[in-house]
Amino acid sequence: MTAWPELPYTDWEPTKQTLHRYAQIVGKVRMALVPPRNHWWHVTLYVSARGLTTGSMPYGDRAVEVELDLVEHRLAVRASDGRGAGFALQHRPACAHFYADLFAALADVGIAAQIDPRPFDLGDSPPFPDDTEHDSYDADAVERFGQILRQTDAVLARFRSGFAGKASPTQLFWHSFDLAHARFSGRRAPAIPGADPVTAEAYSHEVIAFGWWPGDDRRTPYPAFYSYTAPEPDGLREHALAPGGAAWQDTGNGSLAILPYDAVREAADPGADLLAFFESAYAAGMAAAGWDTEALTRSV
Repeated sequence: MTAWPELPYTDWEPTKQTLHRYAQIVGKVRMALVPPRNHWWHVTLYVSARGLTTGSMPYGDRAVEVELDLVEHRLAVRASDGRGAGFALQHRPACAHFYADLFAALADVGIAAQIDPRPFDLGDSPPFPDDTEHDSYDADAVERFGQILRQTDAVLARFRSGFAGKASPTQLFWHSFDLAHARFSGRRAPAIPGADPVTAEAYSHEVIAFGWWPGDDRRTPYPAFYSYTAPEPDGLREHALAPGGAAWQDTGNGSLAILPYDAVREAADPGADLLAFFESAYAAGMAAAGWDTEALTRSV
């Protein structure tokens, strides 16, 4: 059994901030090239065997993929006509140089994409072309981050197999830098008063979401697994969670089921404990919100 690696937030926070911006730039390229999908699924990145990828994106009569290779520490642009370009990530200069090199690599394979160069939901961080502040790249921490993504993706694949309803792929949302999967009841949700267009589209239907994020300096300064139910039903927090390290957390804007990453990493069987957490959070949300258990459960 492969051990789940350590990834203390404070130890790699400068690199996490840089990598987060790299992911936003790549994700915005995907948003520019891929036709819109419900719940913003057209903008996300996917876990690959070596890191994070846009997957295949249409471009005229060709297809193109951008991958952040977190094993060899390279960015690769690959087109369906055999053309390719890329550059090294390890010992990278600042975010501004990553931005310039990515668009040069896209141009090398004949791809033109226009994006909004401003970071999304990252405070007063400068536009990507001007960002010389974020220039940290700890290769060892990046490799451990990639390993956690792959291990979590594998558990979520097992978890997803028991659900018969509408469900999202497992995907990395680059605005918040979390790996997430969502299940839907099939019912529309009440409109959220005053919601911005991004939020309104994301929560247009009843959803129970699950995922992992590496932590941040605003909410949770440690890596953790999570789940939430939206809209939040009455009595959600009265339902028990598993395993023992899991607990409900009041965010001030709703309830999160939280399981610290280290509690999973230190368990005798991390995958089993994580699966138990996702199953318990789903059972809690489904029961509290009155979802149709029989209709949403796979029989084979």
